[in-house]
Amino acid sequence: MTRTTIYHTFVPRFPLSQFVKFFWSSEGNEISSPRVKLLPIGAMELVINLDSDTIPLFDRTSQEECGSTSSMRLCGIQSQSLMIDNHSQISVMGVRFQPGGSVPFFQIPARELHNQVISLEELWSFHVEQLREKLLKAPTIKTRFLVLERFFLRMMQPQEPHTIVGFGLREFQKLPIPTVQEVTNKIGISNRYFGKLFCNSVGLTPKSFCRIQRLRFVLLLLAEKTCVDWNDIALICGYFDQAHFIHDFRSFVGCNPTTYLKQRGSHPCHILLSR
Repeated sequence: MTRTTIYHTFVPRFPLSQFVKFFWSSEGNEISSPRVKLLPIGAMELVINLDSDTIPLFDRTSQEECGSTSSMRLCGIQSQSLMIDNHSQISVMGVRFQPGGSVPFFQIPARELHNQVISLEELWSFHVEQLREKLLKAPTIKTRFLVLERFFLRMMQPQEPHTIVGFGLREFQKLPIPTVQEVTNKIGISNRYFGKLFCNSVGLTPKSFCRIQRLRFVLLLLAEKTCVDWNDIALICGYFDQAHFIHDFRSFVGCNPTTYLKQRGSHPCHILLSR
């Protein structure tokens, strides 16, 4: 039986909104495909499974199950795709951090969580189970979002966003995306120093972050399209040429753009897997 997914988002109030892009909730699932490949989104994400006490982990290469995390896990910023089991996504909530937004909540540099997926208890040894219990008891989706908001407002350590990193992030999320050199010239610092600050806060080097941003722009432009001018897409998103675009796309997605159109899911960053 195919379930219909009900997806909601909630933008928290200031000052939390500086660090958290939105909370999300997904109830039910379209299970025509048992597994989904998640493409890099350029930010960290916390996932809370309200239906099961564990969430499966899958090997990126073999796609075989290779363990699990607890029902609450943190996905560090990814530069590779992840796999999820649709059957474990019946009732799930999440926290999408702003790029670099995890700093006030976790006591380790974001670079140490790059491409990692770990149980939240490994970073927070307190309040974790209490949070899940409160979410399970909440009578509505709106109430659950408010529970998450209150929790993260309490957990947030007073901290101003890093000015230099913040400037770089704003520049890198524009089209056309500037080069790292262009950004550091505006700031008046070295590429090396900027790269160190950026990687500690965001989890990726500036160059890797820009590559993922270009991919995200591509996926957003492709949303709901079936007939595409690939040269036009490459030009708009700042690739040197179509060959550069296809090479970069394949390195992140694992297939060419035409195959992606046939296999994409309901979200631009989802690819349906047959097994």
